[in-house]
Amino acid sequence: MSKINLARVILGGVIAGIVIDVCEGILNGVILKQQWADAFIALGKTSDTMSVKQIVAFNLWGIAAGIITVWLYAGLRPRFGAGPRTAIVAGLTVWALAFALATAVPVFFHLYPVGLGLTSVALEAFEMILAGLAGGALYKESAAESARSMTARA
Repeated sequence: MSKINLARVILGGVIAGIVIDVCEGILNGVILKQQWADAFIALGKTSDTMSVKQIVAFNLWGIAAGIITVWLYAGLRPRFGAGPRTAIVAGLTVWALAFALATAVPVFFHLYPVGLGLTSVALEAFEMILAGLAGGALYKESAAESARSMTARA
């Protein structure tokens, strides 16, 4: 079994993270902006825009989610094969663990409206499919590892 190409995990992960960050900005900053503002007002918080520190933190979170997605894709390749199907599986796995389950808790506690949580999570599934595909497309095994892997299979 070949080793994971960490340089490509980082490269693909950063690209996947940029996809996540752009999609999250459009989703939460444009499409669901008013619903989030209403939810925060209901919690007694202001609906003002986020601070620069918060935006930076969310963008770093997106990059981390992208890197984890591509790392998972690299780990799944030997079992499921390289390609879009495996990239989608990696993206949806991270979506389930980091987006769907994370959103469920505040919805269960009635901190977020159910409709807002479901809409957000549904659109984030599409976002993570795109991120998995983008990051997976950039991931390649190193040439030496690919040659060793081909020799081991023969």
